[in-house]
Amino acid sequence: MGNVTVPFVGMVIAECVQVALIILSKQVMAQGMTSFIFIFYSNSIAAIVLLPSSFYIHRFQRPPITFSTLSGFFILGLLGFLAQVFGYAGIYYSSSTLATAMLNLVPGFTFILAVLFRMEQLDWRSYSSLAKSLGTIVSIAGAFIATLYKGAALLKGPSPANLYQQLDFSQDTSWIIGGSFLAADCVVASAFLIVQASILKKYPAGLIVVFFYCFFVAILSAVTCLVVERDINAWSLKPKLRLLSVLYSGVFGSAFQVGVTTWCLHQTGPVFVSMFKPIGIVISVVIGVVFLGDAFYLGSLIGATVIVIGFYSVLWGKSKDIDAISLESRGNHTPLLKENNSEDV
Repeated sequence: MGNVTVPFVGMVIAECVQVALIILSKQVMAQGMTSFIFIFYSNSIAAIVLLPSSFYIHRFQRPPITFSTLSGFFILGLLGFLAQVFGYAGIYYSSSTLATAMLNLVPGFTFILAVLFRMEQLDWRSYSSLAKSLGTIVSIAGAFIATLYKGAALLKGPSPANLYQQLDFSQDTSWIIGGSFLAADCVVASAFLIVQASILKKYPAGLIVVFFYCFFVAILSAVTCLVVERDINAWSLKPKLRLLSVLYSGVFGSAFQVGVTTWCLHQTGPVFVSMFKPIGIVISVVIGVVFLGDAFYLGSLIGATVIVIGFYSVLWGKSKDIDAISLESRGNHTPLLKENNSEDV
C-alpha cells in the first residue's frame, strides 16, 4: 500500500483545491463575471507560472516536441476547455453543491473508457480487478447516498446562513440545464484523463504537458471571449474577490492542481485519479460545516463511510497491480544479471 501513499495524499490535496475553486467560482459568477473570462484569466496566469518552471524542471528530460505531440497537446487543451465551460455553466445554473456531487460520475465514465481503450485490464478472475471494479461502484453509490439521502442533522455550523447564494431548486429549468452541463463536464473530464494518460506515455515531461494544456485553454478562451464578450467592463477584476479568485484559480486551481493530478496520473493511471472525484463531496461537507454554516446530516456520514470503503478497495487493487509489475520487472532483470555474470566468467 505504501506505493500509493504519495499519490493518495496528492489527490486528496488536489480535490481540496478543486472544491475551494468551485465555491469561489460560484461567488464570482454570482457577482457578474462570465465563465469564459474567468477561464481565460486563470489559465493565462497558470501558463505564465508554468512557462519557466516546467522547462527548467524538465531541462534534462525533455523529449522533442513534434507536430504529433503538439496536436496531442491541442486536443488535451480543447477537452480541458470544454470541460471547464460545461463545468462553470453547470455551477452557474445550479449550485456548487450539485457540481461537487456530480463529480462522482467521473470514475464510472473513466473506468469504462479505460477498459474500452485497454488501459485497464478487466479480469474477473483477478482479485485486483474485482477490487477496483467493486470499489468504483461502491464509491459512486456512497456519493449518491451522501447527495440524495439527508437524514437527521448530526452537526451544525456556527452560522445558519451560507456565505454564497444558490439558485432556487424549485426552478426546474435551471436545475435541469445545470445538471445537463455538469453531466457533460463529467463525460469530457473522463475523456480528458484518458487522453492525458496516453500523451504522458509518449511525452513523460508532465509539467510541460500541463503548460501546453493551460496555454491552449487560454488561447481558446481568448478567441471565445472576443466573439461573445462585447462589454469591456466584463474584464474588470474589481471587486477584490474577482482578483483573488482568479489568482487562486490560476496558481492553485490550474498550475498546482493540474500539475499534481498529472503526476499522480503518470504514476497510477486514469482510474485511480478519477476515483478521488467522489471524495470532493466529503470535503465540501467539511468546508460547509466549518466555514459556511451548513449542517452535517446522517446521510452524509453514511455516504462518506461507503466512499472510504470503496477507496480502500481501489487502493488495495492498485497496490496489487503495482506490486505485480514490480515483481515482474525484478524477475525480468534477474536472468539478465545471471547471464552477464556467466559470460564474464
